[in-house]
Amino acid sequence: GEQWPSTVRSNQIYLIFILSFFSAPSDSSALWCNCTTAQCEKTGSQCETDGACMASTSLIDGQEQHIRVCITRDKLVPPGQPFYCRGAEGFLNIHCCYTDYCNSIDLKVPSVTTSSGLGGGYGPGGTWGLVELVAVIVGPLFLLCLLLLVGVFLYQYHQRAYNHRQRLEVEDPSCDHIYLPKDRTLQDLIYDLSTSGSGSGLPLFVQRTVARTIVLQEIIGKGRFGEVWRGRWRGGDVAVKIFSSREERSWFREAEIYQTIMLRHENILGFIAADNKDNGTWTQLWLVSDYHEHGSLFDYLNHYSVTTEGMIKLALSAASGLAHLHMEILGTQGKPGIAHRDLKSKNILVKKNCNCAIADLGLAVRHDSATDTIDIAPNQRVGTKRYMAPEVLDETINMRHFESFKCADIYALGLVYWEIARRCNSGGIHEDYQLPYYDLVPSDPSIEEMRKVVCDQKLRPNIPNWWRSYEALRVMGKIMRECWYANGAARLTALRIKKTLSQLTIQEDIKV
Repeated sequence: GEQWPSTVRSNQIYLIFILSFFSAPSDSSALWCNCTTAQCEKTGSQCETDGACMASTSLIDGQEQHIRVCITRDKLVPPGQPFYCRGAEGFLNIHCCYTDYCNSIDLKVPSVTTSSGLGGGYGPGGTWGLVELVAVIVGPLFLLCLLLLVGVFLYQYHQRAYNHRQRLEVEDPSCDHIYLPKDRTLQDLIYDLSTSGSGSGLPLFVQRTVARTIVLQEIIGKGRFGEVWRGRWRGGDVAVKIFSSREERSWFREAEIYQTIMLRHENILGFIAADNKDNGTWTQLWLVSDYHEHGSLFDYLNHYSVTTEGMIKLALSAASGLAHLHMEILGTQGKPGIAHRDLKSKNILVKKNCNCAIADLGLAVRHDSATDTIDIAPNQRVGTKRYMAPEVLDETINMRHFESFKCADIYALGLVYWEIARRCNSGGIHEDYQLPYYDLVPSDPSIEEMRKVVCDQKLRPNIPNWWRSYEALRVMGKIMRECWYANGAARLTALRIKKTLSQLTIQEDIKV
């Protein structure tokens, strides 16, 4: 006869072990059954019992296996539907009968049972538990929610820049016939169009026309945002700041700040145009402004020493630009207060008349006095560590209070004044150019290194004693100290500095 498969044999032994606890008197007549177990080989594949014949079919490795055995009477419990005839794991169909050799039939595996046993699933006959079912349902829902959140974040991330780019792409229908007279210079256009309009600069369609007719000449600087080029438009020089595509947010923010109503001032870099130029491979983000051949104040002081008159003109013009930036102008065509947040000698340009123009407003914040809210752009950039105020370094600055940002600007202005005053030639004496804290921190200091020097040790750049011998340097030294107070509220305001330096020009008989 056939060998009894091990899995079925183990199941039967398990059931017989359970049923051995049940016993009943056996006094019925003998019954002969077909038998396929190894024990029945000696009796011609048949067995004798006082109970019932059993036939079963199981599915093992995808093949049907037919089993025939005898069941003794004492295992036929409970009466009516014996436990042993109900089947167990591994049996897919079982049949008990009570006549001789009645278990010779071949039972078939039911199709429903087969699919249930093989396909898993939850419920009777399934292989999944409650945890698996919950995972199958909740998993896709969680993934969908995560994708939605990421989508919303990316949408908000690009929305403002996208809106601005859309505005640049839309031509004003009334301007299809726009004609820019060839005898008009760029400065003429800016004066005519910005003074007759909102005071925020050229209309967008003019910005686009100008930007797309500029011819780049040479690269004049590089930064973390991208590059700065000298360009030509109608015989005049312009500066073109080209942002990399990953700096789209910074480009949009700076263009947005520069176009603030009534921001234009002789000591703030003159904004001309913003445009996005698609060359087919990538998008160039342009910011066009006035060109100043002397470059930054940092470059200027590295190359030249300054006279007392030159020092005062640089300091006064920088204070004037910052005072206008900080000032709020009320009215229908009003201007919000603006704080720079990254003031340093590299972000101040020197004009042809040796006055300063404050530039790089990419980190600036605006104050809405009506709602007392601060428009802080979601920008990962921080200011320059060397110029950070104590309250910025130790993170005690009140971000909800606009005056806090203005006070931080004043601290940085005091450091810029120290750079200028060192280069002042008084009595034939002047010092080499150095950055603030050059003797106290490395060339690229960390925030922790700056915090230790500025906040913990409360050190400031050295003010030489010989400055007291010259009135202009003495006043400059006094202004610096009052810009560097640890308590931001005790520092001078830009307007107060401007008035003090204006009085100094009168004393020194300096024409500005």
